Amino acid sequence: MLSTSRKEDYARVLDFMLTGKSFSNRPEPLAQLIGEEWFTLLEAAPKPGVAMAAKERVYIGVEERDKIALIKSRVSYDELTQAAKGELPIVLNEIVKEHEQRFVEFFNKAGPLNIREHSLELLPGIGKKHLQSIIAARNEKPFESFEDISKRVPLLQDPMKLIVDRIISELGGTQRFYLFTKPFFKREHERRFGSYG
Repeated sequence: MLSTSRKEDYARVLDFMLTGKSFSNRPEPLAQLIGEEWFTLLEAAPKPGVAMAAKERVYIGVEERDKIALIKSRVSYDELTQAAKGELPIVLNEIVKEHEQRFVEFFNKAGPLNIREHSLELLPGIGKKHLQSIIAARNEKPFESFEDISKRVPLLQDPMKLIVDRIISELGGTQRFYLFTKPFFKREHERRFGSYG
């Protein structure tokens, strides 16, 4: 499970609107972003004259930022534009692939949530049989890569896709447990960057 004190340093652009959302009464540039660490969904104002492309990596930490002027708010999945929702699985695939070792370690170290449920079972498509196969394989030798997991756990779907699908379902905000994201609460909607998490 994740720490709630960490902030995002880098994010990927999901959508960039030169004149903001279509229903906005103030036509200002607006970007929808997803953080690389906790997959926090954010809306940000770019610096004057800055344009951004989908999938672009931008710095959003506390030091001087080159492209982002202000993190306006944290947003829910439902507040993403259709373009941002369409870009989300592609961007998540890139992030998970680039941080493969972090997610392979999840397969190596994930433990029970309670006496009936294991955290690995929260990944879509993993039932008791897959769970037993994963635990038996990692007890023999820790997994080294997604490819290693696929080779050593028969009939398991693409492990990277399982992670991405789980992140998307968590971003929807209806899960009981959150493995990779911070749950979104409406009261956070108006928070500024210094305390959005």
